[in-house]
Amino acid sequence: MVDGTLPEQIATRLRRDILRGKLPPGAPVKERDHAAELGVSRTPMREAIRMLAKEGLVQLRPARSPIVAKPSFEDVAHNIEVMAALEVLSARLACQRASDAEIDEIAEVAGRMERDYDKLDRLDLFELDMSFHRAIARAAGNPVLDETHGALLARLWRARYLSASRKRSRDRVLRQHADIVTALRARDAVAAQTSVQAHLDHLLVNVVDVFDAEEAEPAPAEK
Repeated sequence: MVDGTLPEQIATRLRRDILRGKLPPGAPVKERDHAAELGVSRTPMREAIRMLAKEGLVQLRPARSPIVAKPSFEDVAHNIEVMAALEVLSARLACQRASDAEIDEIAEVAGRMERDYDKLDRLDLFELDMSFHRAIARAAGNPVLDETHGALLARLWRARYLSASRKRSRDRVLRQHADIVTALRARDAVAAQTSVQAHLDHLLVNVVDVFDAEEAEPAPAEK
């Protein structure tokens, strides 16, 4: 497991199982079974499930096992609209407020992604990509924006992962990341916003494809 408290480590493991499809939408998350599988007690497992519920990945139910959330397309689309606006705003504010060190950090993430793109597991690559977007939000210098962006990204984690997986384009992604870094280094807010918007333009279209594919799949049976 990764670094962090035990509940955080468990949450990371479950989150990755959800993204990989081991726990598909609608599947029960059985506290006792998962605790036994991971060799942990039910207390940290319960806390991990609560973390995922706050992120919107798991839905809690009274007197029944939680289930992997299955948000509607409308809910996801509304979240994408706000998140995209925040990412464009983040780019503009980062041009004005980010320190050189913060821009160096953003560039370093983009560089790692370029170096390791063909070596990384698909999920590791996705998490690195999302760390690029989170670094820009932090560099905007607005804690309210940063917190809101983090919460929205958590809710969209699965949809965005599936979108990236279905419409993966190595050259386009790396070029757009490089364009964003160039604009940030030049403190060119217009270019930064334009580059971020171009990077996000196909997200909603890709999510439509994800929902269409999932509608054709049978829901998992609860045991």
